[in-house]
Parts: sequence; structure tokens; C-alpha cells
Amino acid sequence: MAENVSPPAPPLARAERFVWLTARVLEQRLFAHHFLGGGADPVETALTAYRNDDDGYGHALEPDLRGPVSQPLHTAHALKVLNRIGRCDGRRVERICRYLTRISTPEGALPAVHPSLRGYPAAPWIPVVDDPPSSLLATGPVVGLLHRNQVWHAWLFRATDYCWATVESLEKTHPYEVAAAVAFLDGAPDRPRAAAAARRLGRLVREQDLVVLDPERAADVPVAEGYAPGEHHFAYDFAAAPDSLARGWFTDQEMDRALDHLVALQGEDGGWPVNWRLWAPGTEVEGRPLVTLEALLTLRAYGRPLG
Repeated sequence: MAENVSPPAPPLARAERFVWLTARVLEQRLFAHHFLGGGADPVETALTAYRNDDDGYGHALEPDLRGPVSQPLHTAHALKVLNRIGRCDGRRVERICRYLTRISTPEGALPAVHPSLRGYPAAPWIPVVDDPPSSLLATGPVVGLLHRNQVWHAWLFRATDYCWATVESLEKTHPYEVAAAVAFLDGAPDRPRAAAAARRLGRLVREQDLVVLDPERAADVPVAEGYAPGEHHFAYDFAAAPDSLARGWFTDQEMDRALDHLVALQGEDGGWPVNWRLWAPGTEVEGRPLVTLEALLTLRAYGRPLG
């Protein structure tokens, strides 16, 4: 007599179990908001726990930067959360912009890491210096999100000029810098200029082999300098939604192959893996729910069934 074998649970149900088992309260609230009809208020309440008196965000909101102090990358992460729940406006964003103004470089842009991080644990590839340079990694996503939400603040003028100048002069680059550039271009108000810059950037990505176009041959593609073994990037890492300017870099076949690969990456425990270098236990524990949420949102944006 044949055994009754239960069909595997659908991706969303498996991911939900993983979130309840492993995620921080913030990611649990975000999952509930995006997939279970949960409200925005609980998400914002959870996010507020990471806010400091200087109106920046800290407390390892971005898991590779530990310690309580406010940092640009934490604050960029907070803005991304506020954008996702439709709260990227009003006094909360005015306060954030005041913080951004205080920590900006002489160019009016953001450093990747503010010197206040010194003395607290951080990933070994993140240098802490007294006079940090401007960074597109931190500035691009912040400026793009503020423009996308039609925020107007004095800080944006020079920061926007910095992003344009940096993106339009990129030559030798790497995947995370490209993703930051796309985040800026997807929100930039000058759409024709953004489209032209995106076309140029897409050519660089393909010429420099910064994207794996055939996941089955990923081992044949070298990773960027300084990245971990296997820290590859795929089409969905740049074009996380169909309306991104980066979607035009890939054919339908290339995009479908990448999304098939993303589906296949879901682990037996329901979560998606991180592929960057792990340097402390908490970074993987806290990073996997973040990556899992991004994977689910990307698959849903492209109409992939989640169950």
C-alpha cells in the first residue's frame, strides 16, 4: 500500500514559518504587513526602537554594523522601511533630513560609515576613518527614496548633484555600487536623464561581468574584488521590480532564468540564504530574514506564485 505523502508547503507558508522562528520583531511586522494584511503602525513602532536622539538610526538595524550609534546605512535602511509602508513623509522624514545634514561630507553627500562607529563591532571590510569620503552606497538609495516620495528638503540639492555626477562618471564599479546607482535613478525626478544614465550603466554591468546571466554557469563567473566566494549577483539583484530602469538590461529569458534561480534558493527551513561574507553569528541570523523578505517581494512583483 502506497504511503500518503503530503505535498510540500507553498513558498509563502514555508517562509512564514521561517520568519516566526528566526526574524527580529521588525521583520516579523514587515512580513505581516506585506503578506498577512497587517497594518503599518506596528511596523513603524518596531522601527522606532532603532531611532536615536540625533534622529538617525542605529542598534544594528543594518546587521553588519553593530552598536547603538546612528549611521548613514542604518538610516537608509529605515527610509526603505518607511517607503515600504507608505510613511516616508512628514515630520519623521524632516527629522531624518536634519540628521543627514549634520553628518554629510563637504560635498553634501553621505559617508558609508560615520566615525562615531569607532569602538563598536563592524564587518572587517568596513573601514572607520576620521574624515570619510562621500559614498554612493549610502547616498544613492536615500536620495532616490526621498525623490520617489516627493520629499523636498535643502539637503537634497547638493546630494542629488553628487549622485548625478558620480553615477554618470562611473567606469570601473562593483555590484553593490551599481545597485545604489539604480536606487537613485529609479527615484530621480529627471526621468529622461535617468533613463540615459541607466542605459550606460547597464552596458557597464554586462561588459564587466557584474551579473550572472546563466545561473547554471555561475561558477564560471568571477566575483567582484573583495567579495566572498560565491557572492554573485543576478538580474533580480538590480531589477527587483519590473518598473525598475534596470529591467531593461535583461531579456525576458534572462529575467525568467534569474527568477527561477531565486525560487530554487529557498532553503528547507523556508528562508533564503545570505551570500556575503559572514563575520559574526548575528549577521547571518538577522540577515536571512531580510533576504527572505526581499526575495518574496521580488517574486511577487514579477507575478510568481507564492501560494
